[in-house]
Amino acid sequence: MSEKTENQSNALDMFKWVVVFALLAGLVTANTMYGEISVLYRAIAIVVVVGIAGFIAATTEKGSTFLSFAKESRTEVRKVVWPTRQEANQTTLIVLAATLIMALILWGLDGIIVRVVGFITGIGA
Repeated sequence: MSEKTENQSNALDMFKWVVVFALLAGLVTANTMYGEISVLYRAIAIVVVVGIAGFIAATTEKGSTFLSFAKESRTEVRKVVWPTRQEANQTTLIVLAATLIMALILWGLDGIIVRVVGFITGIGA
């Protein structure tokens, strides 16, 4: 690809991003200004404008890269072997037990250190 074509593509992408941000900024402004209009109509307008902005953003280089990444991520998530309910419950109980044991150990060490420091400094606890 030549440098001239690349610069034109980047300029077009930049223009598309400006349009996307202008649409979204206009949407926020319009939603604020037309607060007296029914929430249903405003919600429909929001969905439509966000859809249009999303479509425009998807036609940019970064947008198409993001869509490709999202599709690949979805494929990878489908490959994950999720734990069964029983495995999740057992793991949760193990984590809770380990946390309780560590809490008791740290509580005991804290008590010992407080007594030792109190004995050394003469400040009774």
